[in-house]
Formats: sequence, C-alpha cells, structure tokens
Amino acid sequence: GRDQLANWLHGKASDGTVGWVSRPYLSLRTSLNIQALPVLAGQAPSSAGSGGQGNSRPVTVSGRLAGGFELGGQVQGLNPTTIADMQHAGMHWIKRQLYYGDGAGSGWIGEAHNLGFKILLSVVGNPPDVLQNGYFDLYANFVGSLAAGGADGLEIWNEANIDREWPTGHVDAAMYTQLLAKSYNAIKSKNANTMVISGAPSPTGYWGAGGKSANGWNDDVFYAGMAAAGAGSYADCIGIHYNEGIVSPLQTSGGWIAYPTNYFDTMLRRAMQYFPGKRGCFTELGYLTSEGYGALPGGFSWAKDVTVKEQATWLAQAAVRASASGRVRLMVVWNVNATYYGADPQAGYAMIRGDGSCPACDTLHNLSH
Repeated sequence: GRDQLANWLHGKASDGTVGWVSRPYLSLRTSLNIQALPVLAGQAPSSAGSGGQGNSRPVTVSGRLAGGFELGGQVQGLNPTTIADMQHAGMHWIKRQLYYGDGAGSGWIGEAHNLGFKILLSVVGNPPDVLQNGYFDLYANFVGSLAAGGADGLEIWNEANIDREWPTGHVDAAMYTQLLAKSYNAIKSKNANTMVISGAPSPTGYWGAGGKSANGWNDDVFYAGMAAAGAGSYADCIGIHYNEGIVSPLQTSGGWIAYPTNYFDTMLRRAMQYFPGKRGCFTELGYLTSEGYGALPGGFSWAKDVTVKEQATWLAQAAVRASASGRVRLMVVWNVNATYYGADPQAGYAMIRGDGSCPACDTLHNLSH
C-alpha cells in the first residue's frame, strides 16, 4: 500500500520486516504502478521501524536483546542526568578514552563501579612515541595496571590504520598486532577477567582498490593484516567502529555513497569475516544529526538530512540487529552526552540533545523492558 501522496510505501522486506519505507529509498524492479496501490488509512502494522528522512510517522522498534549482548555509551563526564538516562536506556557499560600515563583511570574505574556500571577504557597514546624503543612494553605495563585496578574492558589503541592515530609511513597491521599481543599478555597476567578488545580501525575505503598508502590502510585490509599476524589470539573481542551511516541499519543500499562502511550489515561482515569463532565489539556506533544545532561543517554534510527521530530509531534497530546476529558481544553508542559542536560536531552524535531530551534512551529502553 501507500500513503495519500505516494511518498511512502508499505510492505514486507525479504527478511520479514513489515513497515513503511520512503519512496526515494526504493528501486522498483518490476512495472509496478505505485498509484494503483491502495491508500492505507491510519497506522498500518509494522514489525520494525524504517527511519526515512522527513518522516513524522511514529515508529516502533520491535525486538528484544539476547542474553550475552550488552549496551554501553561513551561519555564525556558523568552527572545525575547522564547516569539516569543511561540506566533508562538499559546501558550497563561506560566507555571513556584515556591517554597512556594518565592517572585518571583508577578514579574512573571506581566511579563506574560505584554507580553499578562496567567500564571500558580505550587507551591511546602519542603516535610518534610508537617508534621509540621499548614503548610497546611501557604501554603494555600501563594497561596491565588498569586491569589490576579492575577495568572490565580495555581497548588497545584507536584507529591505528590512519596516520592521525599512528605514525605516518608506519601504518602496519602486523606492527599494531605486536602492541596488541604485548598488551593482552600483560592484562591477562594481572586480571584474567578483563576483556581485551582490539583497537577498532577507522572505517574507510579512501585508499582505493589497493587499500594502502603511507597515510593509512583501508579498514578491511587492516583487519586482514591483523588476522594474518595472529591478532585473533590476542583479543577477546574484535573492535569495530560504525559512525558514518545515514540509513537505517536494516538497509543495505542507498544513502550518500554506495560503499560497505555506510551500512550496518556490511560493516559488521567487513570486520568479522577474518576472525571465525570470535565476536565483535562496536566500541563506537552512532548516527549524526544536526537537528537542534547549526549547519554541519562541510566534511560532515553527508548527514545533513538525518533527524533526531531517525537517530533514536536507528540506534534501537542497530542494537536489535547486533544482538540477533550472534556475532556481537557489546555495542557502545558514540556518544551519550558530548556538548561540543564545531569542526568535529560531537554533540550531533549525542543521545542527550541540547534541550536535555533523550529520544534514543526511550527507544533503547523499550528493547529490554
């Protein structure tokens, strides 16, 4: 069926999902006459939401989160509002990023545990230091001390496949795996219960078919290199980032660029295809919307039409899909409460919006209550 203006079509997808889809997202493979479809009055049934830009139709995300799968959120500080919203959303993990040598980690661990949360620390360092003799051992000893202090999870570095995070000319999956292996051994020697997550690469196809340059490697090439170097033996979970989507995680085409990193399913498969038997951890998963803020900076204009409602719907859909896949252990939303909106529009990703509301907290809450 269709709505009165034929801007929205209602039907059933190949995976059994029933609901509304915006007409521009459909490619018709038959001579279907859209105008001949019946006009559906009121709310037609849906088994899952379908975001759709400009959609004012209330969306219900159905599904439950399976056991063994957990939710978390990356925070920039904690206050009573953030804590209450995360609890309402059914989040059990707090993620914070920590620089090598920063003594704040022990305080953050205690704070999270006192509030009833588990804590994941993503530990990064100064890229040029990677080339110093003995640095990998120093870093490994540092993350080992965080494990001894009770860290529930440790992510070893961040986006080591690009020269913003690793020395230019030295991006190398095998080299990164050396750091991962030393860190894993140090962590497990201090606390066998601390989950070790490999540092998620930046999702990108910037370097074309070859996938490599002095400035970085495409993430799929980096994952393959990690696997070949034995990274699977030194990680309890494979780190994944997904933060450039502007379509529902139920979609596998459409959007701003038809590239695998833009879609939830292909991003998950892109990471996990090299690690059979392992589970993945989305240490950053988010949807950017400028609603409530000013225009997005040029480098982020691809998300200019995403609404807060879509953000809330898609985060819930991603959680259901991740849980149902059986390949995902943890999904950390990027982010919960950032307030900076500038060249890097972090607040646009935030679940807690500038007006204090948190629509995504409600959609995620409904999945586990």
